[in-house]
Order: sequence, then C-alpha cells, then structure tokens
Amino acid sequence: MSLKTADLCDAHEAGVRVLDLALRDYGGRIAFHGPVSTIRALEDNSRVREAVAEPGEGRVLVIDGGGSTRRSMLGDNLAAMAAKNGWAGVVVHGVIRDTDAIGQLDLGVKALGTCPRKTDKLGQGLRDAPLQFGGVSIAPGEWLYADEDGVVVFAESVAHSS
Repeated sequence: MSLKTADLCDAHEAGVRVLDLALRDYGGRIAFHGPVSTIRALEDNSRVREAVAEPGEGRVLVIDGGGSTRRSMLGDNLAAMAAKNGWAGVVVHGVIRDTDAIGQLDLGVKALGTCPRKTDKLGQGLRDAPLQFGGVSIAPGEWLYADEDGVVVFAESVAHSS
C-alpha cells in the first residue's frame, strides 16, 4: 500500500476518522486497506470463523470484542483462513493469540494485545452491524486504511482522490 495514514489525514482532514486506540501490529502485512466488514461479539469468535471462511475480496474485517482481554478473538487457524480467502486484514478491539504464526501470514492484523485462552463458541454475535469504539463509528462498506502509524476510516475509498 502506497497510501500512508498520515498523508491521508493531511489530504482529507475533514472526512477522516482516526481510531484512538493503541493497537499493535501482529500480521505479516503492516499496511493494508479495504472496504469494511464488521463483527460485534464478546468472547465468542463463531461469527469470525463464518466471515473468514467466505471470500474476503480485499476487505478488512473489523471485530469489536468489547476490548476484552480475557479471550482471544483470532488465532492462527482463522487468520490463515482469512489470508487464504483474500482478506486484506483484521482489526480487533480485543486480543488475539498464536502471534508467531500470524506474523508469518500475508495478512494485516492489529489488536490490543494477546491472550492464550480461546473463545467460547456459542454462535453469538452480530455481523455487518455498525460499531462504535476507539472514538469512532465504523459501518460496513466504509473504507479502512491501516499502517505503522495507525488506523483511519472514511465513508468511501480515497485511494484515487489524494
């Protein structure tokens, strides 16, 4: 990705939303972008499994795990499935596990931190619902751009307008 989040903020100051969270990079791809698909679920990654099993088509999966650090919302198996199925990246408002293996994948992964404990699998959670965390609202179909400086969200793609 040649689009830097800092440059996007400068060029599109009026329309940018900057995620105000100290996310860490875990994937093998640091910079990524694409249209957003969302999941809201607390300590249950059943919906994450459903999503990454589908063709990603360059999308970014944004998971609102409520900021919980008690159970990981993404591990190496689901991350590998996401990479294989063409997802550009995953942003987790929560924690992940299997970071060594995830770091070897051609997938962007940002999360608050890590926890070795897996999630419950109760089939709970919402897909493609609007999310609100880190001081921003994020809706399905909006565009997310991420790199080493952070995560920004726009109502539509700005790839060709900067």
